[in-house]
Amino acid sequence: MSPADSGWERLHPLTPLLRGGKFFLLLAGVMGQQGLRQDGVPPSVLGLIALAATGVAVAAGYESWRRTGYRLTDTELQVDSGIFTRTSRRVPLARLQAVDVVRPIIGRVLGLAELRLEVVGGSSTEAPLAYLSESDAQQLRARMLTGTAAAAKGHETGAEPDAGRVLVVVPTRTHVLSLLLAGPTVLLTVLLIAFVAAIAIDVRAVSLALPLLGVALPAGTAVVKRFLGEYGFTVAEIEGGLRLTRGLLDTRSSSIPDGRVQTVRILEPLLWRSRDWVRVEVDVAGYAAGSGDQTTSSALLPVAPRALGLALASRVLGASLPPAQAPVPPRARWRAPLSHRRLRIGLDDRHLVTAYGVLATTTDIVPLAKVQSLRVTSGPWQRRLGLANLHADSAGRRLRGGVARHRDGAEARALLDELAARTRAARAT
Repeated sequence: MSPADSGWERLHPLTPLLRGGKFFLLLAGVMGQQGLRQDGVPPSVLGLIALAATGVAVAAGYESWRRTGYRLTDTELQVDSGIFTRTSRRVPLARLQAVDVVRPIIGRVLGLAELRLEVVGGSSTEAPLAYLSESDAQQLRARMLTGTAAAAKGHETGAEPDAGRVLVVVPTRTHVLSLLLAGPTVLLTVLLIAFVAAIAIDVRAVSLALPLLGVALPAGTAVVKRFLGEYGFTVAEIEGGLRLTRGLLDTRSSSIPDGRVQTVRILEPLLWRSRDWVRVEVDVAGYAAGSGDQTTSSALLPVAPRALGLALASRVLGASLPPAQAPVPPRARWRAPLSHRRLRIGLDDRHLVTAYGVLATTTDIVPLAKVQSLRVTSGPWQRRLGLANLHADSAGRRLRGGVARHRDGAEARALLDELAARTRAARAT
């Protein structure tokens, strides 16, 4: 492969510098830690070692950049890379499900972005292109997602990609307040109060209270990651789907194409009910299980009034949703004493809706056209009570579908037959 070959292009020339800068920061941290542990090693020597190692990393990055190229054809994205071992990747556009533009904080300073590709059945992100200029990344994504001559023409003429019509912008104040009322923050607050109280009662109890901090640290990390990852969350309508943009330090722009959603989940935490807020999450076909932080990447809307959340869920699914109103039989309270009042289902020709929960209410919406399998299960206790669960499984990686819990056994079997017929009809339309 040579850039002189027809259609082949290279990554941005600053790519080696950006990769070398990351290596320098990592090495500086390691060398600084070693310098604190060892005496007699002058800081200047450590600095020279770090600079020399970074120089080698930049040189290797340059050689890697020189030998890396990509080309977009009518049917696939081709990526050739490697210094000692050459790798040639081919990503068929027919299998392409999503293309995300990620801008790390250093890349934002330099005007660079990374393109991440998700394909059907992939176990990880395919052929990521790091790094391109922001404009090239946006235009290349548009060409890959649309695959039209108009998109290619827009790229050749330098036209800007469609910014879309903004539907929702989550206010920062609402975002912060929702995090303060979320479960991890409440848990973190309780643990910190318990830690301080234990020390106040007896300072010698600090060793016993330290495990509380071990639990509090993951909770605090989850809150910070969600704040940084979902800051400035914006939903825009573009041709063929929705575009989501979010992030404070590292920004991410991703698309949800129409017809690719496997399951929608609506969450209503306990402390959000007084404000009638919900969180909407989606599972999109093609996203690998390990592609980024799942907590933030699955969000369609991190917090919004219920009416707005339901409207956006209807938009992404392409139809209005049936209400989940059908309750479970009264004897289900013996199997689910704390949650039986929240167990509901709804069904129409296009969707199955199931609701459940104890403190928080969770509603799962499965498009019938995306159902992969249907099954009825019943445990020993359920059989004694004449109850059963109805499962509608989708191809989602994180949200596996919907479960109608603790229904009457005869009702569950009748629903199984009805859903099988409605699923076949939904796929045919």
